[in-house]
Amino acid sequence: MAFASPYSLCPILLFLLPVCVLAQTSQNISLNSTLTAALDKNDSWKSPSGDFAFGFQQIEAGMFLLAIWFDKIPEKTITWSANWSANGGNLVQQGSTIQLTTDGQFRLNDSQGKQVWTANLTGSGIVDHAAMLDTGNFVLASRDDSYLWESFDQPTDTILPTQILNRNSSLVARYSEMNYSSGRFLMQLQSNGNLVLFTVHFPLLSLNTDYWSTNTNGSGFQVIFDLSGSIFLKAENESILKNITSIGASSSNFYQRAILEYDGVFRQYVYPKNDSVADGRPMAWSSDSESHVPDDICKSITMQRTGSGACGFNSYCHLGNDQRPICTCPRGYSPLDPDNEMMGCKQAFVPQECDGGQDADLFDIEELPNVNWWGGDYEYFKPVSEDWCRQRCLTDCFCAVAISNTASECWMKKLPLSNGVQLNDNGTKALVKIRKGNSTTPVANGLKKQKKRRIIQPSREIQGVSLRSLTYKELEGATNNFKEELGKGACSTVYKGILAIGNNNLIAVKRLDKMVTDSEQEFQAEISAIGKTNHKNLAQLLGFCNEGQRRLLVYEYMSNGSLASYLFGNSRPSWYRRTQIAFGTARGLAYLHEECSNQIIHCDIKPQNILLDDSLTAKISDFGLAKLLKTDQTRTVTAIRGTKGYVAPEWFKSKPVTVKVDVYSFGILLLELICCRKSFDQDAKDENQMILADWAYDCYEEGRMYMLVQEDEEAIQDIERVEKFVMIAIWCIQDDPLLRPTMKRVSQMLEGAIEVALPPKSSN
Repeated sequence: MAFASPYSLCPILLFLLPVCVLAQTSQNISLNSTLTAALDKNDSWKSPSGDFAFGFQQIEAGMFLLAIWFDKIPEKTITWSANWSANGGNLVQQGSTIQLTTDGQFRLNDSQGKQVWTANLTGSGIVDHAAMLDTGNFVLASRDDSYLWESFDQPTDTILPTQILNRNSSLVARYSEMNYSSGRFLMQLQSNGNLVLFTVHFPLLSLNTDYWSTNTNGSGFQVIFDLSGSIFLKAENESILKNITSIGASSSNFYQRAILEYDGVFRQYVYPKNDSVADGRPMAWSSDSESHVPDDICKSITMQRTGSGACGFNSYCHLGNDQRPICTCPRGYSPLDPDNEMMGCKQAFVPQECDGGQDADLFDIEELPNVNWWGGDYEYFKPVSEDWCRQRCLTDCFCAVAISNTASECWMKKLPLSNGVQLNDNGTKALVKIRKGNSTTPVANGLKKQKKRRIIQPSREIQGVSLRSLTYKELEGATNNFKEELGKGACSTVYKGILAIGNNNLIAVKRLDKMVTDSEQEFQAEISAIGKTNHKNLAQLLGFCNEGQRRLLVYEYMSNGSLASYLFGNSRPSWYRRTQIAFGTARGLAYLHEECSNQIIHCDIKPQNILLDDSLTAKISDFGLAKLLKTDQTRTVTAIRGTKGYVAPEWFKSKPVTVKVDVYSFGILLLELICCRKSFDQDAKDENQMILADWAYDCYEEGRMYMLVQEDEEAIQDIERVEKFVMIAIWCIQDDPLLRPTMKRVSQMLEGAIEVALPPKSSN
C-alpha cells in the first residue's frame, strides 16, 4: 500500500497469541448491572482507554441497536451488534434493557420485558463479571478471568486488530449503510480451510454462489488481523497461505477495522487517532485499492444460476471512480427500495400485451452499450443483425431486453433480469424495451377499432391508461338522470348507476363541482396518473367524462358504502374487521406513496373516503384528486386547538406538504377505528374526551387503554394489540413530519413485522 510514513511499519508480521491470554486491562462490570435504551441518556460501558464502548445506539426514531462502537471518533462507528434473526431483527425500542443478571446471564429485554436475545455461554464456568476491552472485544468472564463468551467469537460484519476468524466463522454484510439487518453477502472460512465470499439466498443466509476465494482447500486454518495492519490466512503450522488485505498502519497511531460492506466488498479502513498523524487531511476513515477484495465486484458476480447479481434484479453494475460499485436502473425502471440502490429495480410502465405484437408502436428501444444481463435467456438467434434483434424484441411480448453483439448473435431475455453488468468495450449492447414517452396504455392504437366492437356502449380512450371516455349523455342515462345519490361532499356528488363497464354493471359516478383548471390537457394528465394505479386497496377508476365544465369520474361500485357509515352507525363492527380495515388502508396508502410510477399524495384521508366492497375490503377513494380540485377544498380547518382533525399541522404553517400529511390523517383514522367514534365528539360526557387524539394519548400515558374500548369485549381481550395500535397512531400524528413514520413502516408495524417504539411524550 502507498501510505507514506508514519503509516508504514517495518514489514514484520506480528503474530498473535490467543486473545484470552493477552495482558489486557479492563474495568469489570459487576453482576446485576443494567443499561437502558433512552433518548436522553448516553450511558455505556467503556473500555479502559475509552476507545470502545458497549451499549445502545439510536439508529432511527425511537429504535436502538445493542452494539459496540469506536467511542472517541465523531462517527461512533459500530463494530459489532446483537443480531437475533436470520433476516435481521436487531432493533429494539426505547426502554429496552441489557442486563448482566445476578445468576450470570446476559440478556436483552424489550420495553415490555420480553427477552429477545441472550449470550450463549461456552464452557462450564459461571460468569463473575463482564468487561469492555481495549481491543474492542466485549467479554463475559469467570472469577479466574476465563472467557465464557466474547463478541470476537460472534462477529457480525466487522473484524478488528487481534481478532481471529476460525474455521466455520462468518461475517454477514448488513442490508444497507444504515440498516444493520442481514444483507445479501457473506464471508466464511469454511471447514475445508477455504476463505470464500458468497451471495446468499436473501432474505435467508443460506449460501448461493461464491464470487471470490483464497483457493486454500484443505490448508486454511485461521484468518488473522494483526497489529501491523495486515489481514492474512495462515495454516496450522503458522505459515502464511494468503495475504488478503494490507493497509500497513500502526495500531498506536490509527484505529483500524475491516468490514464486509453491504455492497459485497471486504474492505480494510484506518482512522487517524490525532491531527498530527492526519497530516492536515480531514479526520475520516480511509482505504485504498490494495485493501479490498474482490478488485471488481461487478465482474466477479456475473454467472449466478439463481439470485439477482451484484446490484439486484433489473439493475446493472459498474465501478465508479472510487472503485465502488454503482447500481443503475435502465430508463423506464425505478429503484425497488429508494433507500438502497443495491436491491434492484422495478418496471415503471405497463408491460406489452401478448396480442400478436400489434401494440409494438407504443414501445421503443433504449440502447445501453457494453451492458449485459448474464443468463436467463429464453431465445437465441444467429446470424442476425442488431436491427433484426431490435425488431424481434419489439414484437415479442415476452421480451424485456435483447442482447446483441458484434458476432451477429441475439439473446432474448424476460423479467426479472439478473447479473447485470457494464464492462468496457465488451462488444455487447443491451436493447431495453420501454414505453414511448409517458405512455402506459396496454392497448395499441391499431387495436382500438377492434376493441370498440367488443363494447356495447360507444367509448373513447385517454392516452396512457385503459379508461373509458364517456359522454355526459351516457352517464346521465346510466344514472337515470342522476337520481340515486350515494354521497355528497364539499366539491362533488356521487350517484349510483348501471353501465356495462369493468367486472360489474353497477358503477359510482362522481360529479366534480369545482376544478383548479379548465385545461383539458391538465385534467387528462391527472386522470392518467390515477388510471395507472392498480392495488387491492384502491377504488378502481373505470372511466371519465370531460365535456367543458362537465367533469365526471366513474368508479367501481362499493356495496357496503363508506367506512364512515359502517364505523359510526348503529352497531359496532367487530374488532377483527376493524383491524383488517386498518391493514388494508395502510397498504393502499403505502402503494400510493412508494410503489406508483408517480407518487400520489391523497391529501384527504378520512372515513368518508374509505369505501368497503362486498367482502368489506377497504378501498381508498378520491386519491389523486388533490390536483384536480380547488386547493381550499382539500383543507378542513377546525376550531379545536387550531389544528385538530384529519389535517396535518403543516397545512397551516406554510410548510411543504409531503406524503407525511397522509400519515397524520391515517393516525387520526386509526384512532377512530380503535375506538369506534369520531375524532371530535361535541356530545362527549367528559370534555376531556371530546378530542379523540388527546384522550387516546392521556389513556396511553396513564395506562388506561381499556377506557378506549369500553364494552368491546373482543378488543379488551386483545388489549396488547389495542395499545400497539394506539402507539402507532401517536407516532403518526406527531407535529413534526420528520418524526412520523412512512406508511410502509406503519403497515409493517401494524402487521407485526417490526417493533413499535415508545412514542415521544406529549408536548401539549
